[in-house]
Amino acid sequence: MAVRRPRVCKIANFCEGARPFAAGDIVFMFVDHIRIQAKAGDGGDGSASFRRESFVPKGGPDGGDGGRGGSVILRADVHTDNLTPFFYEPIIKAKNGDRGGNKQCFGKSAPDKVLPVPIGTIVYRLPDEEPDDYDPEVAHGDGAMFVDFSKTPKGHEAARAERKQRAVDPNELETIADLTEPEQEFVLCAGGKGGLGNVHFKSSRNQAPTRYTEGEPGGEGTFYLELRKIADAGLVGYPNAGKSTLLGAISAARPKVAPYPFTTLTPHIGVVELPGFQRVTVADIPGLIEGAHANVGLGHDFLRHIVRCKLLVFVLDMAGSEGREPIEDLQKLRKELDLHDPRLSERPWIVVANKMDLPEAKEKLKHFKTRYRKLEVLPIAAATGEGLEKLTARLGELIAAAA
Repeated sequence: MAVRRPRVCKIANFCEGARPFAAGDIVFMFVDHIRIQAKAGDGGDGSASFRRESFVPKGGPDGGDGGRGGSVILRADVHTDNLTPFFYEPIIKAKNGDRGGNKQCFGKSAPDKVLPVPIGTIVYRLPDEEPDDYDPEVAHGDGAMFVDFSKTPKGHEAARAERKQRAVDPNELETIADLTEPEQEFVLCAGGKGGLGNVHFKSSRNQAPTRYTEGEPGGEGTFYLELRKIADAGLVGYPNAGKSTLLGAISAARPKVAPYPFTTLTPHIGVVELPGFQRVTVADIPGLIEGAHANVGLGHDFLRHIVRCKLLVFVLDMAGSEGREPIEDLQKLRKELDLHDPRLSERPWIVVANKMDLPEAKEKLKHFKTRYRKLEVLPIAAATGEGLEKLTARLGELIAAAA
């Protein structure tokens, strides 16, 4: 029996304070943004042939048309939750159409290459890369008319690798699609049209044409895919504030829970059932720290998943069990979201005071309410289930009002 090799989530290496991986840990890679190259199939060439049969003199042209090239299509799939497959296949190519045949037979069209992507994927077009310039030392002759391709130009491979690793400039991104509905499709690169056979060029003056047309080249380009999870509410808070425990208590989701920072390395979405056959989706966003807007900690890797949330739920460790004060935590979290995207400050938001089962929590909650008199605060204890029923009912009311 073959043993599957575990895939390590590289993003965890940048989480300061996170527990290092043990020898037996299996952590699967989570990819939510990636650069890809796509090339649709070229259309097949038309055919230049003539009818050749017994007792049929001067049969005339019978060249068929070429087949259509395959297109590259993205399809929003409810069973896909990340962009990891594109990490192992960043260059996507569809097949070319077949050449036309004799007897006016059409060439076979290539099948479309349909790629499933998560719901909430945004597709950007990147500017075409400039062609590589060869080093003058590999050119010989006047005007560099002859090039020795067996010699690697100096810095050529290094420049190509540098472009691949270069961070994407937001100013270069051109949004071309936003896949937000199940089974929604977008043609990333259209396949080329097949060429015409010589049968299309016959006339009374040219009864034996040898002319045909070549198939059109398929579309191609460089694209940037970004996943932004779609959820009604997002749980925002510092590491070890109890977000994962809360999500597991109010939904059927089972995110990892452990007593160390950055336990959650990927966003999790849970469905919360409400009375009257209603339901809301809640996203557990990995812990944010001060400086997240500048890509500190998990930074931009997961701040993008908050953008689509209709309601922001700030989960605070009201007992201060990690040595932080709840008032300072709220101020820093609000500041980080505003620095990342000022529109997030305009979203409806509430505060959930977690860990109320600890002895220090009641005194700190009293002080917190004194500071924020008009702020809605819902005290809960996610570990024991205290206050969860009131919280879920309130989430349904606020999300319905924000819709």
